[in-house]
Amino acid sequence: MNFVSSAQELRSQYLSFFQAKDHAQIQGKSLFPDNDPTVLFTTAGMHPLVPYLLGEEHPAGKRLVDYQKCIRTGDIDAVGDASHLTFFEMLGNWSLGDYFKEEALGMSFEFLTGPAWLGIPVEKIGVTVFEGDATAPGDEASAEIWKKLGIPESRIRYRPREDNWWGPVGTTGPCGPDSEMFIDRGAEPCGPGCGPGCSCGKWLEIWNNVFMQYNKDAQGVYTPLARQCVDTGMGIERTLTILAGKPSVYDTEIFAPIIAAVEEAAGYRYGSDREKDGALRIISDHVRASTFILGDPKGISPGNIGAAYVLRRLIRRSVRHGRKLGITGRILAPLAQVVIDQMSGPYPELTENRAWVLGELEKEEAQFLETLQKGEHEFEKLLPKLRQDPRKIMSGRLAFKLYDTYGFPIELTEELAAEQGMTVGREEFDDAFKKHQELSRAGSEQRFKGGLVDQGLMAVKYHTATHLLHQALRIVLGDQVAQKGSNITAERMRFDFSHGAPLSAEELDRVQALVNEQIQRDLPVTMTVMSLEAAKASGAIALFGERYESQVRVYTIGDEGRGIFSKEVCGGPHVEHTGTLGVFKIQKEQSSSAGVRRIRAVLE
Repeated sequence: MNFVSSAQELRSQYLSFFQAKDHAQIQGKSLFPDNDPTVLFTTAGMHPLVPYLLGEEHPAGKRLVDYQKCIRTGDIDAVGDASHLTFFEMLGNWSLGDYFKEEALGMSFEFLTGPAWLGIPVEKIGVTVFEGDATAPGDEASAEIWKKLGIPESRIRYRPREDNWWGPVGTTGPCGPDSEMFIDRGAEPCGPGCGPGCSCGKWLEIWNNVFMQYNKDAQGVYTPLARQCVDTGMGIERTLTILAGKPSVYDTEIFAPIIAAVEEAAGYRYGSDREKDGALRIISDHVRASTFILGDPKGISPGNIGAAYVLRRLIRRSVRHGRKLGITGRILAPLAQVVIDQMSGPYPELTENRAWVLGELEKEEAQFLETLQKGEHEFEKLLPKLRQDPRKIMSGRLAFKLYDTYGFPIELTEELAAEQGMTVGREEFDDAFKKHQELSRAGSEQRFKGGLVDQGLMAVKYHTATHLLHQALRIVLGDQVAQKGSNITAERMRFDFSHGAPLSAEELDRVQALVNEQIQRDLPVTMTVMSLEAAKASGAIALFGERYESQVRVYTIGDEGRGIFSKEVCGGPHVEHTGTLGVFKIQKEQSSSAGVRRIRAVLE
């Protein structure tokens, strides 16, 4: 095995391999996907590429490669085991209507086993393919390709749709089977049926190739696509775990600096106690994730709804697990600095936003430590009445009140109750918490037709309107205004921008009037592909801190004859004339986070 000693070496090898295969390197995107209310974060390397996988032409071509930062919170309770993480990096290569299964699997196999690349022994590799069902046949083509490459039939497993099928994310659109690659960790099989895809821990997934070859229509019928695409993903942390021969992702060089910093703060030696090791791993993961969320160009403050609530939960879980290690003082900002020092090479935005990251962590940690004191005090006040209950049960309603009013974690309430010989009505608490989560997801339930990014007419209109709004804000408030994020559905738009104070009624009226004036002028909207340098030289606005490809799309609203109103680097899509947008109305202007305002608007 060609030992790769660091994540940076793995990134470099992967990019070099696929660049040699005529793939253009593109830049990874924000952790906060634009125009997609179905998710809070970018959850996979393919997420920013969805419009191009659905048919748009990418400025960099048909063969692409990159690395992408991702956040997944669905398995947050599993964080701390051998493989689960909240923040992780994905390596990916894509074919947009170019090569398909044979070349994609061949390149994957070459990178995994080639002596000039990772050099993993073939006998350690197993794969899974789609077994087929009533709607689509089994992926025999991929199975045959794997056999030709040298994977024996005994290490090729056929798996059902829930394991080996991608999409569509909505109810209709492109989708298809995938083929996953696993590495044998060397453990004894859990039974006669053990093989690639088994969850016993013997096999660890390292890579996935998705083949978008069907379109699912509204009647549930799958028809072959004329333009077939390939989407792949390889997790950096898991891959490095395998290459380094480590028992878990936390034992690689990726986590070594932050684990060492937690050890020093806690006065505890990693590897001495299983429960404390779990707490140390959770702190390391959560601080790393929080640093990247805050350090993103579209970074947010901790809060009580949506992504802001996820961030708050990560920070507060870090503090709570720190207490399990005996840490009572503030530690998050110093730990975040370790992450920034380690990761700012591939992610320079961490250094650019360092002051914001450290400041927000210090503020949130201080608030939570105060919350813990208040919560413990309130629990003490409840004790006399609780002791009168012969059942020794604290109601879930009271536990949720401590959580909802004071931010006091249910786990700490349960610990305090246990110290008094009591239990907590967890079912009642969970019901109340479920309602809280439903509120957090309010407005985020709409599923777009055809994929993650809605390309229906209204969404396209709203997307175009964000350009008009952005420029109108710059005219009224000043050129320091910069877009900090947007969220679009078919019914409304939400636009976040940098500004330090609420807008007056007069300012809002002027912004709305400017947008409607450009709509009434029926200005043309045109697109030109050019280098990023040429785009900036032409006066096009690009998002501060955003990482762009060398070739970008520039959308211009207006023309030389009537004047150019807006020019921005953007992925699209847009309408062809502003006159088709309708009437623009601002519904609400409010604070989004420190130094960031939010406008909600509709087109009528």
